[in-house]
Amino acid sequence: MKRWALLLGFVLVVIGIGAATWTYGYRQALDSLAERSAGDLALASDRVSTQLQIYQELAVLMADHPALDQLQTGADRAQAQRFLRAVADKTAALDVFFADTSGEVLVSAAGMTSDQIAKEDYFRRAMQGALGTGSGVLAANGRRAYFYAAPRFSALSSISGALVVVADVEDVEQTWRGSLPTVFFTNASGEVFISNRPELLFWRQNSNAPGISPADAAPLDYRVSRSGAHSIWQAAGSTSLPRQALHQTVGLPVIGLEGQILVDVAPARRLAALQAAALAALCLAFGTFLFLTMERRRTLAEANAVLESRVEARTRALQSTNSQLRREVNEREEAEAALKKAQEELVQAGKLSALGQMSAGISHELNQPLMAIQQYAENAEAFLLRDQNDRVGENLTRIAGMSTRMARIIKNLRAFSRNENEPMAKVDLVQVINTAVELTASRLETDDVSLNWTPPQDDGTYLAWGGEVRLTQVFVNLINNAADAMLGQEVRAITITLEAAERLAVSVTDIGPGIKEPEKMFDPFYSTKVVSSSEGMGLGLSISYGLLQSFGGNIRGANGAQGAVFTVELDRWTEGAGT
Repeated sequence: MKRWALLLGFVLVVIGIGAATWTYGYRQALDSLAERSAGDLALASDRVSTQLQIYQELAVLMADHPALDQLQTGADRAQAQRFLRAVADKTAALDVFFADTSGEVLVSAAGMTSDQIAKEDYFRRAMQGALGTGSGVLAANGRRAYFYAAPRFSALSSISGALVVVADVEDVEQTWRGSLPTVFFTNASGEVFISNRPELLFWRQNSNAPGISPADAAPLDYRVSRSGAHSIWQAAGSTSLPRQALHQTVGLPVIGLEGQILVDVAPARRLAALQAAALAALCLAFGTFLFLTMERRRTLAEANAVLESRVEARTRALQSTNSQLRREVNEREEAEAALKKAQEELVQAGKLSALGQMSAGISHELNQPLMAIQQYAENAEAFLLRDQNDRVGENLTRIAGMSTRMARIIKNLRAFSRNENEPMAKVDLVQVINTAVELTASRLETDDVSLNWTPPQDDGTYLAWGGEVRLTQVFVNLINNAADAMLGQEVRAITITLEAAERLAVSVTDIGPGIKEPEKMFDPFYSTKVVSSSEGMGLGLSISYGLLQSFGGNIRGANGAQGAVFTVELDRWTEGAGT
């Protein structure tokens, strides 16, 4: 009986030690978790503030723009509207509008707000000569917006109106949504206005009562408790919040919001439980050792027998485990072999797919030489009937040249699709561009396209590492694409510039409509031309991209001030580069 009483007392002591260890470990883990979550909340707050700061600076800078000086006539307002619409498009703002001192909106880029904003707090603040801010939901499309209102001062230093920039809150959320624990920002009324969890939007928080969700959502039931200096939320029936979460807040007076973060404390509880279990196990092990050492020696033989049986059972278990591990190793090796084979088959399938796509480009690339050969052949036949043999020779020479050109084009297409590249060598980039200009001169003359290209002095500065034929093909494609883009215009011009820095860079610029979908422009068969037209199949840029990649070059496209700009970058040729 005494032995059982001692055993019970020992168990109670171990339980008490474990509970104390769990409490201490849990608070330590909460402290560490609070430091990390404070950093996460600061990071999210900085992101929101920084991104909204862009629109604040836009409002301040644009408030005194001369385009808003004259708004008396309809023509003045139409011109100002076009200007504001351009500003909104370039800055991703939902709307940019100007209101006079009475709050009447005189001109707006998108017209997403009401025509009268005199009662808005941000407008009243701007009329006091300060920067006004506000947030709300646009009635036009239901999007959340943040408003920056900057006062416009007249020549007599009086306020003549306010320029308001409407920022898209959803666009601000995109950069950090889902990358952090539950983070949300509430306005002065306690309503969640920005969050990386869409389920929490427009939920109102009341620190003295359970949470109140929107009318079309179930109420959020949560209780607040304290653990040391930390606030713990215990939520029930919500898939958006953890069941138990560390709650922290930070004020953002600059944008009039309060940032809040909820971090799941389950890892902290598990860590504390692990620490308590480890210490309890250690205590139990020590107590068991004491208990065993106090056993009478008469049980030694039985204990030895039990020990031997356990060793034998453990040995059998280890042998069984070893055999199982060998089987698993064999299965893993077989799986890896199967995976490697599948990867090789996928690579081969990709090559065959690319070959099928690129082969269709033969009609695109050979159409012009074939038509020219047909024309020259007909001319030669006519000259032959007239006994003008010298002219016949000229046309046959041109046909031979066109055939040579077609052979080079076919060679380049085969090299691109089957990876049969011509040897890498030193290439005179100026000569390559001159060749491309010569190849496209007839087409540009026919379409009345002016070409601005002044070859620099050939002093060895513009020697590139690559393939001459493939580079010529690239620039022919770029020049033809630029000419195609301007077919519907009266004025057509192409500019080619060559720069020498760490790498050689060639830019081909047109004055066309620009690139509509930059992310797709290098995809095979992507084209903005009419479907089934004979002008192109959408392979030129894809072929150029592949040709440049084959010898370490690069091509990128972007919209310039007017039209599209394609830039080709190439490595410089140096002695011993091919060895």
